[in-house]
Amino acid sequence: MKRLENFYKELMGHTKELEKKNNHFVKQAAILAAASLLVRLIGFFYRIPLTRLVGDEGNAFYLSAYYVYAFAITLTSGALPAAISKLVSERIATGRYSDAHELFKTALGFAAAVGALVAFFMFFWADWLTNLRFFNFPEAAYSVRALAPTIFAVALLAVFRGYFQGMNTMVPTAISQVIEQILNAGFSLWLAHVFIRTTRVELAAAGAAAGTGIGVVAGLIVAGGCYLLVAKKIRVRAAGNRHTHSLAESGEKREDQIKALLLTAFPIIIGMGIYQIANFIDIGMARDRIMSSGFFTEDEVVEMVGQFTGKFLLLTTLPVALSVALSQAVIPDISSSRAVMDKGAVKEKINTAMRISMTLSIPAVVGLSVLADPILALLLPDHPEGGWLLRYGAVSIIFLALVQVSTGALQGIGKVLLPAIAAFFGVLIKIPVNWFLLAVPGINILGAVISTIVCYVVAAGINLVFLYKHTGVMPDYVRAFGKPAFASLGMGLVCFITHYMVGLIAPDRVATVLALGAGVPVYLVLMWMVGGFSHKDVDSAPLPKAWRKWLKS
Repeated sequence: MKRLENFYKELMGHTKELEKKNNHFVKQAAILAAASLLVRLIGFFYRIPLTRLVGDEGNAFYLSAYYVYAFAITLTSGALPAAISKLVSERIATGRYSDAHELFKTALGFAAAVGALVAFFMFFWADWLTNLRFFNFPEAAYSVRALAPTIFAVALLAVFRGYFQGMNTMVPTAISQVIEQILNAGFSLWLAHVFIRTTRVELAAAGAAAGTGIGVVAGLIVAGGCYLLVAKKIRVRAAGNRHTHSLAESGEKREDQIKALLLTAFPIIIGMGIYQIANFIDIGMARDRIMSSGFFTEDEVVEMVGQFTGKFLLLTTLPVALSVALSQAVIPDISSSRAVMDKGAVKEKINTAMRISMTLSIPAVVGLSVLADPILALLLPDHPEGGWLLRYGAVSIIFLALVQVSTGALQGIGKVLLPAIAAFFGVLIKIPVNWFLLAVPGINILGAVISTIVCYVVAAGINLVFLYKHTGVMPDYVRAFGKPAFASLGMGLVCFITHYMVGLIAPDRVATVLALGAGVPVYLVLMWMVGGFSHKDVDSAPLPKAWRKWLKS
């Protein structure tokens, strides 16, 4: 309840007060990052019993359908939070509160129409979609149908989240995400358990997919409830602004708002859609190309795809939760600074977001690489295979994090098409890498991992070039990469030695937990020793006072 009261006060506060500190977005990102990390942890840990229920084969069906769902979300609402938060924050920064609220209502109607249309298509054409050559998983049709109705609710939820983010508060998004994922996990497991009794794995996967919809509806109810808490005050402020502010006196036309929304969202959709298509390419191409080598059976190939989607992608995207939160938080904050022509604040926010992202991404790479097999054995004792994919592919975390943060920064300064261009060239290079490597028997599914790394390296590099051209921001390589890398290598050595020594006298699970527990404080101490935490970073972090005092000493 206290969190909701803080959200209420924060939402109704004047925007200029929010701009007194350039690191305001870090605190907002911390709220969203904490929620995102919790959501991803819940998502990961509920996948452990789910994998035990449906196995790698069921994972392949479930996640294959989920990629169809993710692509549908991209088309309908994936870009809406970023686009709406950018447009709303620009209007609020210049005092146009009534226009910001009218934009929210326009976006709601638009999202409802598009979401309903795509959900209808996805439900009735599920068989056609899953039989496409590049998809090649017809067994996933049940899961696709189970996910179809969720598209409509997700579209509406995206509008609420984008509106609140544009108001420079991430609390409603954070709360709705956590509640959504809790119910998603619970109902997905229960429904998968119910349908696995039919002995048809594809139906159990569809049951798990149906749980997603229940979670989304719960998240929509929470977000709508947060809006109702402040709806009256928002309308009063918008009405007063309409009479007092010359720029907003006549109000924006509805068609102009839709045009602005489309012009902002469409390039973002293109970029997101390209990455979703890359996922389809991995799944469809993996099955065909690995089979073409003649060294594996179809069941073995399906298990490989399940390891890639259900283990490698899941574990490597988990540490990127903060980078995703930073990219979401940095868009409205940079847009606000840009709207009032504060170039210094724009540069500082971009550098801060990039530095914090790498501070958490680089140790995740080292930890997953050093303890790949033990971590999978700890989390998935019944299906521990696939550690080699993590060992060689964990480095993708760094480049995916860079893509996320740089994309958010480019969208914040209004260059929404540039990340799509970077994504296009990344995927363009990914396709031939996939084609050649997947068919090599000794590489097989690792080819998809390598092509994923190549894709993110290319996209991140192009984004950084664009960012330098339009903002003059050059990453602080020593603070953003050098110091975290040094501390991470020390952490990795301690983790390896701890796991080996404890493993001589205790079960492997105990050794893994102790190794992970030893790694965190070692990393923090080494970062402190090399001055990896600035006073401003420490002040803006949501830490106890005693910790802040120690880190600044």
